[in-house]
Amino acid sequence: SVMVSVVNQHNYNNPSQAVKKNFLIAEPFPHVVLDNFLDTRIANKLLVEHQSQGDSKSWGAYNHFNERKSGITKYDMMGETTKAVIDELSSQSFLNWLEKLTGISGLISDPDLDGGGLHMIEKGGFLNVHVDFLAHTTKRNWSRQLNLLLYLNKDWNPEWNGALEFWDKSMTKPIQKIQPLFNRCVIFNTCEGSYHGHPNPLSCPANVQRRSLALYYFRDEGEIQPLSPTNYAARPNDSWLKGRLISADRKALGLYTMLKRYCGLRDGLVQKILKKL
Repeated sequence: SVMVSVVNQHNYNNPSQAVKKNFLIAEPFPHVVLDNFLDTRIANKLLVEHQSQGDSKSWGAYNHFNERKSGITKYDMMGETTKAVIDELSSQSFLNWLEKLTGISGLISDPDLDGGGLHMIEKGGFLNVHVDFLAHTTKRNWSRQLNLLLYLNKDWNPEWNGALEFWDKSMTKPIQKIQPLFNRCVIFNTCEGSYHGHPNPLSCPANVQRRSLALYYFRDEGEIQPLSPTNYAARPNDSWLKGRLISADRKALGLYTMLKRYCGLRDGLVQKILKKL
């Protein structure tokens, strides 16, 4: 199948009992880290396409107090390999595999790539620690279940502050720090208390970017899910002022999410508004 040609065979065998158990008991919330996730040739092509998207001007900007990154969610703007990988990781056979791995049934991929797609963070960029939105913005019956992050960074230096941090539920300390290494895939449960991010600004050289592909998986609950926008949280050593600003930004984002769900407000417009603020 195409799947075998895109995803490395050793990742696509039925997940063993050990791998499944490790996912479920992982701290501070269920997750798994899979290295050499894609066939290496495919991963290399994916990186080339990611780089060929040009500089951040051609990307949508997520610039507000809690994050500074660029993203492309429009499937049509992506290269052929990128589309093939997204198609494969959205296919029923991959969803079946994810269900076996995680024990979550009824998974669906997101055709809108809402908040997902290609992500790029440049020097000085960051993503404050947060729990992701737990319900799809426009598909009102869908609850968010899983994140899949695929990193595309060769020769990554851990001193550049790009590690993905998983924090404990009470936001006292990071429990895991996962380096965003080339062709490394991180799959984790999106749930109350799944705090993650990379809150320290990137200190990489100006010609280096932290690149990834992000896909989110949902489940249709058959009834309207309450909107729970991205919940950013302050770290223990953050100043009082920073805590207040994180909170204010979180409220603004909540308002935007409501407008997006109930008034059909578009991301592009919102990005412009957030930039002004």
